[in-house]
Amino acid sequence: MAARGKKLLKVKRRAMFKHSKWGIHRNDEVQIISGVEKGKTGRVLRVLVAQESVVVEGANKVFKHVRKSQQNPQGGRIESEAPLHISKVAVRCEKCGRGVRSRVRKENNKTIRVCTKCGTDID
Repeated sequence: MAARGKKLLKVKRRAMFKHSKWGIHRNDEVQIISGVEKGKTGRVLRVLVAQESVVVEGANKVFKHVRKSQQNPQGGRIESEAPLHISKVAVRCEKCGRGVRSRVRKENNKTIRVCTKCGTDID
């Protein structure tokens, strides 16, 4: 059992540091393409690579009920954004005006993300 536990820890640790293959980065403008929040746009606040999810500003709001304490003397409900699965969002192209897929173009040893529909640079 101990060997299996160590193996699981290695897999989790590897997942934490693997690079995001989705091409969505922090501060990107994205559009939600499925779910209850479909059609909303917002800025990416955090990318959680190990969970394959993103936190989008103003989308997927949840309430956390908090007891009275010194930090929060009133108590009540705190509203915050919950993570969305990364497959539910698409990078928003300014020229197309909607969420699109992107390709990567190499130019002078730099990678530039390009809209697949119109060919304009996303970065």
